[in-house]
Amino acid sequence: MSTSTVESVRVRTIAIIGNPNSGKTTLFNALTRLRQKVGNYPGVTVEKKEGRITFHDGSEASLLDLPGTYSLTANSPDEKIATDILLGRTAHTTAPDSVICVVDASNLERNLYLVSQIIDSHLPVVVALNMIDIANSEGIKIDFNALQQQLGVPVIPTIASRKMGIDELKKTIETTPKSNGVVRKWSVPEVFARECDELIDLLKNYHKVSEPLAFHEALDLLTTQTPSPHQLDRFSYELMEHVKKDHRRLDFLGIDRQSVVIEARYKWINNVCAIAVTQTKHADMSLSDKIDRVLTHKVWGFVFFFALMTVIFQSIFTWAILPMELIGDGFDLLGQQITRVMPEGDLRDLIVNGALAGVAAVVTFLPQILFLFLFLGLLEDTGYMARAAFIMDRAMSKVGLHGKSFIPLLSSFACAIPGIMATRTIESPKDRLVTMLVAPLMSCSARLPIYTLMIAAFIPSTSLFGILSLPALTMLSMYLLGLTAALTMAWLLKKTLLKSAPPVFIMELPRYKLPSAKTILLKMWERARLFLREAGTIILGVSIVLWFLATYPRLENGTASEQINQSFAGRAGHLIEPLIRPLGFDWKIGIGLIGSILQREVFVSTMGTIYNIKNADEESGTLSLKEQMQNDKDPVTGKPTFTVLTAICLMVYYVLAMQCLSTVAVMRRETNGWKWPLFQFGYMTMLAYSVTFLVFRVGLWIGGGA
Repeated sequence: MSTSTVESVRVRTIAIIGNPNSGKTTLFNALTRLRQKVGNYPGVTVEKKEGRITFHDGSEASLLDLPGTYSLTANSPDEKIATDILLGRTAHTTAPDSVICVVDASNLERNLYLVSQIIDSHLPVVVALNMIDIANSEGIKIDFNALQQQLGVPVIPTIASRKMGIDELKKTIETTPKSNGVVRKWSVPEVFARECDELIDLLKNYHKVSEPLAFHEALDLLTTQTPSPHQLDRFSYELMEHVKKDHRRLDFLGIDRQSVVIEARYKWINNVCAIAVTQTKHADMSLSDKIDRVLTHKVWGFVFFFALMTVIFQSIFTWAILPMELIGDGFDLLGQQITRVMPEGDLRDLIVNGALAGVAAVVTFLPQILFLFLFLGLLEDTGYMARAAFIMDRAMSKVGLHGKSFIPLLSSFACAIPGIMATRTIESPKDRLVTMLVAPLMSCSARLPIYTLMIAAFIPSTSLFGILSLPALTMLSMYLLGLTAALTMAWLLKKTLLKSAPPVFIMELPRYKLPSAKTILLKMWERARLFLREAGTIILGVSIVLWFLATYPRLENGTASEQINQSFAGRAGHLIEPLIRPLGFDWKIGIGLIGSILQREVFVSTMGTIYNIKNADEESGTLSLKEQMQNDKDPVTGKPTFTVLTAICLMVYYVLAMQCLSTVAVMRRETNGWKWPLFQFGYMTMLAYSVTFLVFRVGLWIGGGA
């Protein structure tokens, strides 16, 4: 096949880039109509999102959603991958044929900095001037023609959330030239410009660097305080010596190399805005600013945050009761129907007491997990998540981290895996590693079934002050324990293994907005689908294996309780019982601890299977798992197997223990080795054991049993 034929069938690639909170993802969804796939870039852990865009003539192109960035000067892994792909610096992804740069119309001055960098690199670019409705509401009037003339590239006004301007944007992309050909309009001191042009020629002629990349690299080399490992690896010794001479010459002339380009760009941007932008009404304090005076206050901000968390957990616990009971009743009815139609034997026992009991014990808690994701979605979509990070910066700074670390930690309330992946926005490698190491201490949704089971069975349903129930307060305490443990371990790590200076925290607070019901419901559906898929695969598989281990070897004559004691699972539980007895746990809990190393919620399905088998010959077929655990007695002492203290100790253990091999696997991928994942698993296990032991001993002492 000829080269021309290959070229004719090659799918065109368009990159979409923009500042965080500019509406880039909303525009990406509107252009692709959700025809997209998500993966990772080869060799790195940064998320890669691609979609298909269809033009008016029926042709298609690949639309690549690059991570949000404020500039092409990369500080974090996300920003680096965006810059490298845009400038054609990666082997795994070809440089895009054209670029859509999404700009927040209500914050034009800040957003144009990235636009100026893309234009200077001669990349074919179309500016999508997004959120013009918000700009208009704030009295910001933009002359689109004047702005387009000043920039020298097409400018298309859009409102991505309403799909306005999408068709015009597509038409403009179709006719975008291969290079914008715009002459740089901002100026720097002549001596700096001369050194820059000389470096560009050296890079192009001797290092075969492309025109867009040569300009970017030249500026990077001249403005960097000291050469980076990337620069030393890429360029020859002779070139780096030339750069050092340029540094000495510019420093001698009193030119601030680090700020000269930034100041020059913003001077030009200010002139552009003066020509194209008119403020039609006084810049009074916006509604967002008025709300933030309370929600980011150094006192009232914390009060509101903890009050909000309390309301959320109170709601999760109370609102989910009815749907949980309905799901539980549905599984009971299904079990009764299977028992009625199937003949007695191992197969029926496997289905009812093994598979069904294990899956039902976990799926019953789906409503609580959905409520948790509903509230997290509301916090994120309204813009409050960024405020939470801002007010928590004061607490985070005490342990050597900053508020940007709080967003991954808050995300870990849902699941530690996306929480760990969210650390990619943290610039400092040590701060990123510390955040990853403590993220699994936050109480994820997998712990929720364990908390709920223990609280519902053993924490009295009394209310405090007539408002907050004791069960809700207990659940809130588990989440606060995880947060406290995460901050404490972060402080220890920053003081010992991962010492570094406390970073400066700068964060943009997005405007408050009404949440998108469609977006939140999609997230809830995705979580429900993932949870049910795990229940239908991993938890079902574990339940079947556990049924086998708890049923065999068979006793010729003996009760179900004696049978499970002598089973493979019973023997394993009795084997580790001496190790966990100091924590107040018996052999049955030991089986649950072993099974849930894979996933925490497996503990609940394990208890469901064990108690269904243990009580198979008793009149307990209609009793819930909660009631069976409440009625369980030690056969030797006659004392209850589970008490309030046992339940608290079990919850504390699961707050602090790793108990999730999927998180270990993600840590291994993110850190490119086994050193830190094994360290994380080890320290969390030791922390869980020691704190649970302390809680148990103190509990016995308070109860007079020590």
